[in-house]
Amino acid sequence: MIIYNYGNTFDYELEKLSRLFLPFERIDVVNGEVAENDRFAITKTDFDAKGCNISASLCLSGKVEKCDLYEEKRGDFQKICQLSLASCLFECFVRITGYKPSWGILTGVRPARLFISKAQELGYENAVEFFENTLKVSDKKIKLLTETAKSEDEIISLSGDNSFSLYLSIPFCPGRCSYCSFVSHSIDRSADIIPKYIELLCSELKLTGQIARDLGLKLETVYMGGGTPTTLSANQMEKVLSSVFSNFDFKDCREFTVEAGRPDTITKEKFSVIKDFGISRISINPQTLNDNVLKEIGRGHTAQMFYDSFYLAREMGFGCINTDLIAGLPGDNFESFKNTISEIIKLSPENVTVHSLSMKRASTLTAVGFSPEIDAGIEASKMVDYARERLIDADILPYYMYRQSKTVGNLENVGYSKQGFEGLYNVFIMDETHTVLACGASAATKLKSYKTGNISRIFNFKYPYEYISRYDELMERKEKIYEFYKNL
Repeated sequence: MIIYNYGNTFDYELEKLSRLFLPFERIDVVNGEVAENDRFAITKTDFDAKGCNISASLCLSGKVEKCDLYEEKRGDFQKICQLSLASCLFECFVRITGYKPSWGILTGVRPARLFISKAQELGYENAVEFFENTLKVSDKKIKLLTETAKSEDEIISLSGDNSFSLYLSIPFCPGRCSYCSFVSHSIDRSADIIPKYIELLCSELKLTGQIARDLGLKLETVYMGGGTPTTLSANQMEKVLSSVFSNFDFKDCREFTVEAGRPDTITKEKFSVIKDFGISRISINPQTLNDNVLKEIGRGHTAQMFYDSFYLAREMGFGCINTDLIAGLPGDNFESFKNTISEIIKLSPENVTVHSLSMKRASTLTAVGFSPEIDAGIEASKMVDYARERLIDADILPYYMYRQSKTVGNLENVGYSKQGFEGLYNVFIMDETHTVLACGASAATKLKSYKTGNISRIFNFKYPYEYISRYDELMERKEKIYEFYKNL
């Protein structure tokens, strides 16, 4: 489809909006004469002394719709016009397709953060009205938004000016799931470099711990992710965890999470190592309990292997277990997803994270041409709504939420938790609450100024072999942390 845009520079925003309805179609935004085509949009803003005439016309396969508005000059006029033009084009799409995305014209990844900001600026009731009338967000999503915003706000308030979180990257997996785009490497192909990787990771942890002590930073949370950290052997994991605990002050640390992730990497020996360090918060992620779907997405384990891992974790005394699920997976449907939710609730985990399938450019699913359209989005929407209802009934409540681009149905990812078991790191990282010192390949350190809110990033090299071969160069980058805090 071609969008012919006149009188403004809102090209990027209009393209993103159109992708809510045409996620896999090529969309070009141009300025010029309208060419003969049966799939195009014409968007115009015509400014005068008092305000702006706004119009959008849409033609899809011979169906034509038009929407007009006039906005008088007020407030942030450019932003108002941008939202109004997006609203006009949105209405045209809804009329032609019969499909109304529940998040309206909102495409940002942190809607709760936006809501908190608007509530502070306009007051709670006016913020709700803004999301409903201007952004076209459904009542159901506004309710989810207000619930998670309240919880996120409470967690954010725990962080002080000198707080930080620590992230450890273990970028290895037993195999790559078809929906995944993370930089991770098969354990079979990477076995030879893992010992050297761990040696250098421990060295980086030592340096990073020294920096944190020198700057008087207070450790709030630790997250060991990847990849799948439990692809490491028990001895390798013990070495990494020993380095963490010997180089950082845990006096004020509120939580430590290890992402066990794939059930096919879990052993009693590895769990024993994690428990010996006093870590009680882990993730065991089935994504679905449908064996046919697990096979189709390349997970390499069965539903029974997930159950076995979960029961083992309980037997060994893990008191906080998260399970990740994904709505909209290929081969899954509403009935089988309902079964997954019901079975998970029977296990009574402390946390459940319900993701919506995101079609990442680098994933295998995208490469082979899997392209879920509007019907798949509607089905996925039923899935996440059902999950929400059942989990809330089980007193597992939403506490944080974020969104990703190219998500089936333009849906969201929601973390649910029993009261008192909320994952603080999840909120801190998504809100960019405070500094995150990150170690390992593909990790990104985010330095936050508590005075201005500005973020400065230091990127580690993406791939393990690069991390190893250019380690000295990476350590020089770490010196910038001192410079950042010196300038505060």
